[in-house]
Amino acid sequence: MKSTVRIRLVALFLCFCVVALGLFAHANSRLQAAAAEPEYTIRAIRYATIHDFPLSDLVIGAPGDRKIDVAMIVWLIQGGGHTILFDSGFHLDRVKSLDEFHIADYLRPDEAVKLAGVEPEAVTDVIISHAHWDHLDGIDLFAKATIWIQKAEFEYYTGAAWQPGGQSDGIYAQDAIELVRRNTLGQVRLVNGDDALILPGIRAYTGSRHTFASQYIRVAGSPVFVLASDNCYLYENLRQHRASATFEKADEPGNIAQQARMISLAGSMDRVVPGHDPEEFVKFPTSGRVARIKD
Repeated sequence: MKSTVRIRLVALFLCFCVVALGLFAHANSRLQAAAAEPEYTIRAIRYATIHDFPLSDLVIGAPGDRKIDVAMIVWLIQGGGHTILFDSGFHLDRVKSLDEFHIADYLRPDEAVKLAGVEPEAVTDVIISHAHWDHLDGIDLFAKATIWIQKAEFEYYTGAAWQPGGQSDGIYAQDAIELVRRNTLGQVRLVNGDDALILPGIRAYTGSRHTFASQYIRVAGSPVFVLASDNCYLYENLRQHRASATFEKADEPGNIAQQARMISLAGSMDRVVPGHDPEEFVKFPTSGRVARIKD
């Protein structure tokens, strides 16, 4: 009897040791991963403005008579040997609806990044939030960069979107062709779904459904920031808990839920950076077209 009790006690002790070692190893691996994350800097670069844009197209349910000047932005992220753009802007001479959009103060994105001290050839990575023309059309300006886009977004907008019943509104055919071309050159990386690591300290999240499979990113550091792009157009979306435009009407509740998730991931609403809000250039220290989101 006594020997049986001793065996059980020894077995329990060994189980405890195994669990404790497992927990220690897990905690240690997380600490090592955190230590490997670069401390990125983040800049918002305003390369154009669209005047008198209907607020109700940006904040679902907003009064139809309100207008806003929309900031057209790319975000520059630097650290860990990488010079990253989140979104790539557009070419003014390719815009198909110039009579619809009152575009002012345009500076081509490859010229705009120079204002932040970066040559376009030095951009190592371009993370594309979604395939709309004003976010994807400029990828050819950064010829040496690796393009990161959601796998489902790439597949849909280089395939089914152009089939009968597909949705290609806001997508330029030449941008889809450029994506395919860059893929054949080995310059495209397909991001596989939600909570996916892109680069050390930078993770992609889905679910907002601005387009078929749009993504936003969390940039680790002290402090953390979430860059929303069009998954959350304005600070007003966050404050009023109202959806941005979505792929389908049924996606609006999910978009609102993702805005709450953005705040949780960032740790504060103040560290969620919307996609087109001119308030970014008031909220953060700004010189000319460049706002310092994080130093």
